[in-house]
Amino acid sequence: MLYLKYYILINKLYYKMIHILNTKNLVLALLILVSIPYILANGAVKMKTRNISVNLQNEKGSFCTMFKECIGAGRANEGLRADWQMQLKTLKNDCDFKYIRMHGLLTDDMAIYKEDKDGNPIYNYQYVDVLYDYIIEIGMKPFVELGFMPSSMASGNQTIFWWRGNVTPPKDYTKWEGLIFNLVQHFVERYGENEVKDWYFEVWNEPNLTPGFWTGTQYDYFKLYKHAAIAVKRVNSALKVGGPATAGAAWEPEMILFCSENSVPLDFISTHAYGVDVGFLDEFGSTGTRLSKNDWSVSNDVIQSRNEISESLMPNLELHYTEWSSSYTPADPLHDSYHEAAYILNKLKQIGCATNSMSYWVFTDIFEEAGPRFTPFHGGFGLMNIQGIKKPAYHAYSFLNKLGETELLNDDNASYACKSNTGDFQLLFWDFTYTLPDDSINNQQYYIRDLPAKEKSVVTIDVSGIPSGKYILDIFRIGYMSNDAYSLYVKMGKPDQLTKTEVDFLKRTCNGDPVMSEIVEVFNDGNFKQKVSVCENDVFLYSFKKL
Repeated sequence: MLYLKYYILINKLYYKMIHILNTKNLVLALLILVSIPYILANGAVKMKTRNISVNLQNEKGSFCTMFKECIGAGRANEGLRADWQMQLKTLKNDCDFKYIRMHGLLTDDMAIYKEDKDGNPIYNYQYVDVLYDYIIEIGMKPFVELGFMPSSMASGNQTIFWWRGNVTPPKDYTKWEGLIFNLVQHFVERYGENEVKDWYFEVWNEPNLTPGFWTGTQYDYFKLYKHAAIAVKRVNSALKVGGPATAGAAWEPEMILFCSENSVPLDFISTHAYGVDVGFLDEFGSTGTRLSKNDWSVSNDVIQSRNEISESLMPNLELHYTEWSSSYTPADPLHDSYHEAAYILNKLKQIGCATNSMSYWVFTDIFEEAGPRFTPFHGGFGLMNIQGIKKPAYHAYSFLNKLGETELLNDDNASYACKSNTGDFQLLFWDFTYTLPDDSINNQQYYIRDLPAKEKSVVTIDVSGIPSGKYILDIFRIGYMSNDAYSLYVKMGKPDQLTKTEVDFLKRTCNGDPVMSEIVEVFNDGNFKQKVSVCENDVFLYSFKKL
């Protein structure tokens, strides 16, 4: 079998040749071609070693899949677009997310609420029905965020984002409660009681960020929550309602204390975390973000949240992180980078099952908080860009979804080893390396560059306890120039617009298919061993399918 280090080298050279051929420099392309044998003969470099040793008979237990419980999307109205819906269906097929959460369900562009000349409520759910019908049709469920305020009900004119979500309290809390009751009752009538019992109803978004997302006080938010929670439970006491959906794991003890002291329904705590040290709201990326040097950023927030719940008067509450990512702005090129894939896996491994869901923000760059974007790669939150090109982060989730239902005991802290009931087994491993050079440079300046990965280590894979027989071994990889659309985009000169041919090329080249496949025969000793050269921020998936 071809040593994977050499495959990676050839892969890099291949894309370099494509770029050069596009510039018509045939002489340089031929020089690179004839240099390949020399590189293969002289490519060996001494590197650190790392051992991953697992036995298929040593089970840890059921594999925790909180990572695919929920995924984020920008706003409800974007979900009426055909390309948004097509991307969501692709995501469901590849990554199998169960729930989807988004802003703006109650904003004016969803035409849910208005009042007649006498101030009487008029309800309308035609747009919502189109959106939710599709979500349910493809096998997903809504994680319903109740916000923002319909302008006819709002006490003020303060809005947020290009699409103008009103962030003021209601001028009449009775009408607010009536809207939530009528909406949830409509869901039960349309989709059935058993279906809606599986949903989650989350009240508002990041009310601790004032005046950005909420112009009221903490008390005003608790009042808003109380009326919404009562409305949800009036429809059916088994429906799940929670909050406070705060930024930075805030208000959790206060929320639990308020609900406990005032007998207000509360089924779950929700909050958000991002992997930067400062700031929470910057849709334009104008302040400049920097990935935290703290290896346990995000993860420590989750663990703290779980501890706060456990020590509270309501210790059995579910915990949902309904937004998380490396950075809080949709103008951070780290989101597009191959570094993001390893970052995601590193955080999810650290968190384990400390939370019931960890909802990545978001699944697509069809996301207009700052308005429509003008370039195909702009640091957007999405796992896919506007054209549906899959980013490295997308493949991190698709690789996770290929893992079997039983996790194996494994001492390595940057890998998952799993097996399936069919006799298949998988090993997913990665390297996460913090590469920002110093405090003088931020994400916006650094991750827009062409960033070739340095060699990091040789990983020795040792799998024992394998039933004898033949297996198809598929090897998947994410790394520099491998399922790495942004680096290819850089090689193309970062055009402001992509042609159809260029889009097709990036989709085809970054489709997540195996980089190598072969048949492996395991004999009576039940062992498989191999050494793999790993570069910084590489991700590998070894998938063994029994013949």
